[in-house]
Amino acid sequence: MNKKIDKKTIKKGLLPYLFLFLVMLGVFYFFNVFNQDIHELSYDEFIDYLDKKQISKLQLIPRGSGYIYEATGTLTDYKENESFEARLPLSEEVMKKIVQESADQDFKLTVKPDPESSSFLLIIVNVLPIVIFVAIAFWFFNKQMAGNRSSMDFGKSKARLNTDDNKVTFKDVAGLKEEKEEVKELIDFLKAPKKFQKLGARIPKGVLLMGPPGTGKTLLAKAVAGEANVPFYFISGSDFVELFVGVGASRVRDMFQQAKRNAPCLIFIDEIDAVGRQRGTGLGGGHDEREQTLNQLLTEMDGFGANEGIIIIAATNRPDVLDPALLRPGRFDRQVTVNLPDVKGREEILAVHSKNKILADGITLKNLAKRTPGFSGADLENLLNEAALLAVRRNKEEITMSEIDEATDRVLMGPAKVSHKYSENDRKLVAYHEAGHAVIGLKLRSASDVQKVTIIPRGSAGGYNMMVPSEEKLCSTKTDLLEEITGLLGGRTAEEITFGEITTGAHNDFEKATKIVRAMVTEYGMSDLGPLQFEQQSGSVFLGRDYNKPQHFSNEVANEIDMEMRKIIDDCHKKATEIIKKNRSLLKLIAEALLEYETLTKEQIDYLVENGKMPEENEDNLESLSITKLRELAKEKGIKNYSKMNKAELLKELDSI
Repeated sequence: MNKKIDKKTIKKGLLPYLFLFLVMLGVFYFFNVFNQDIHELSYDEFIDYLDKKQISKLQLIPRGSGYIYEATGTLTDYKENESFEARLPLSEEVMKKIVQESADQDFKLTVKPDPESSSFLLIIVNVLPIVIFVAIAFWFFNKQMAGNRSSMDFGKSKARLNTDDNKVTFKDVAGLKEEKEEVKELIDFLKAPKKFQKLGARIPKGVLLMGPPGTGKTLLAKAVAGEANVPFYFISGSDFVELFVGVGASRVRDMFQQAKRNAPCLIFIDEIDAVGRQRGTGLGGGHDEREQTLNQLLTEMDGFGANEGIIIIAATNRPDVLDPALLRPGRFDRQVTVNLPDVKGREEILAVHSKNKILADGITLKNLAKRTPGFSGADLENLLNEAALLAVRRNKEEITMSEIDEATDRVLMGPAKVSHKYSENDRKLVAYHEAGHAVIGLKLRSASDVQKVTIIPRGSAGGYNMMVPSEEKLCSTKTDLLEEITGLLGGRTAEEITFGEITTGAHNDFEKATKIVRAMVTEYGMSDLGPLQFEQQSGSVFLGRDYNKPQHFSNEVANEIDMEMRKIIDDCHKKATEIIKKNRSLLKLIAEALLEYETLTKEQIDYLVENGKMPEENEDNLESLSITKLRELAKEKGIKNYSKMNKAELLKELDSI
């Protein structure tokens, strides 16, 4: 696999070799010069050798403004590394004698001009080597200082100043109406602080944004900075903590020093729980580096010194682990919970993320918002992006409901395992299991509406039911919870009644049902034990949530809790059995439709319940056709092995034609 090589990387790699070559060249020149054996000759000795015809090579260079000549050369009996030097007076007699002997002896005579007569040549010969040496020395010194500077910058803050021209404003933040109102005071203070100071009001020094991942905490902080039009520093909590104790505290001090020079300004610390955890907790005591960093942060926010005009916004989805000193008034004065959006908020978020996407005419954002309860803003953005990718993959010019349904399944359960081969017995078991859930959902209307049923495996599930609450509620009643448990037991009950056998397919259903039942008994007071809370949601976050979990009740009460849980489960199972037995024809109808179509939508289920049959098939929409009809079309198109393909494989082959 070819990789694109950066030219700068090549140059950096060649520099050491180039320097090594120059060094070797200098060493070679040094030894070559100093290994020369040079003989100093007097004028008489030179004339004597000239008369004896022993000169083989001669070079004359005028010196001293042309009054003398510097003669260099070799004699006939000299070795390769031997040479002579002599200084000759400038006279007509000497020059005639040298020229005559050169003609008679035929030795090489060279006369060079005086280098001192050319200033340019003088600079090159005398100054250039010094310049090259100084440049090389400066380069090495600069590299060494750069390394030292990087080590000296170890304690500098890693907070980065946001210089993005495309600033985020409240218009870019959909939903979060109450949350935006809470932080508007910060914007007003940053724009006009005197208005608050006149009445003696103190603006919050810090705002802590809490909530599940993907709800828009970071986006809200960016919008505050964009609306206020002030410098905006952003840093992650993990950027403070290092291996060496004291580095994090140094970075906190440097961050506030930078902020003071640009006040008024905002500092955004993402995932503050990385540095703001409770001190002195965990096995083996605390963490010295993190605790010193937290101590410095606490001092900078509200200590002896004043940091006027600096507002800190922090975000976390783990507020339960933060140190109490960090949350007190004077530090993080205001704590804003950013919850999952409601149906109206989801519609606004979808409107923002669908601006650059082409949706089919039949799709309305209001209906799509109703189909996605519990989705965060990040989930909704991912949903529309997955739908757009599927539309491109299917060579469509717009996003249809088919792509949105598939994208919803991908976000919730993962991609479909189209290559997974069911045996006919397994398909029948899964079909009746999912049909059991659907029947309970249809007959207990107050609990949830059945939106979709499928037997196509996704993730670890062989199939699943998408059930959406008929209306979103702030609190759940005891009836709502009991009906939810009954719905979860519908799959196992259908297996028992239809096959007289049970499978492992209800594993996840039991996990969810048990969690709800235990919360009803031990937390919500919805049992015969009365309005008592025996357990709490969170355990020790530093030792594992279930490790060393305190038990505030006796063994006798623990036995009563187990009995109450069993009683609720038995009652719900009995109710599910009554509903399934009473509606066995509907169970069979839905199961057989699932075996034929593999996926049923809400509209198809409603039509099936009302008319006792599936709606008429439309060949223009291949996904709505049954497996039998798809195999007939595949046969007409000449597709091989169509009888062994499942629905997903048939659709893929037909789409490729």
